[in-house]
Amino acid sequence: MWGILIALLSGALMSIQGVFNTEVTRQSSIWVSAGWVQLTAFVTCLVMWLLTGRPEVQGIWQVRPWYMLSGGVIGALITWTVIRSVESLGPARSALLIVVAQIAVAYGIEVFGLFGVEKSGWEWKKAIGALTAVIGIIIFQK
Repeated sequence: MWGILIALLSGALMSIQGVFNTEVTRQSSIWVSAGWVQLTAFVTCLVMWLLTGRPEVQGIWQVRPWYMLSGGVIGALITWTVIRSVESLGPARSALLIVVAQIAVAYGIEVFGLFGVEKSGWEWKKAIGALTAVIGIIIFQK
């Protein structure tokens, strides 16, 4: 249950953040907005690290494979893509498409066991669920 609540909160925060970042972009620029997001995220992480026991920072250099450390780059690209999609599609349509893309890619990662994730195997009911989400987008567009 806790995982479901956290996931719902995450989705809500992502939608709000997309709207906020789009407005910051309108008043500044895309990379200033994305940079601000990353800078304030870093400060937040630093404060939380200081408040939660300060585990060793050096452990980051032990992470293998190295490409797993590219989350910050991906985060910057996510910020850019969300801002651009909210600008052109609006928050609701943008969120629908983003969520369907997340479902499709996440399921692909599970099915093929990519990035060290345990393989789950193909299930028709999950594919039908993803297709239902796509149909929902088509209905929402009308």
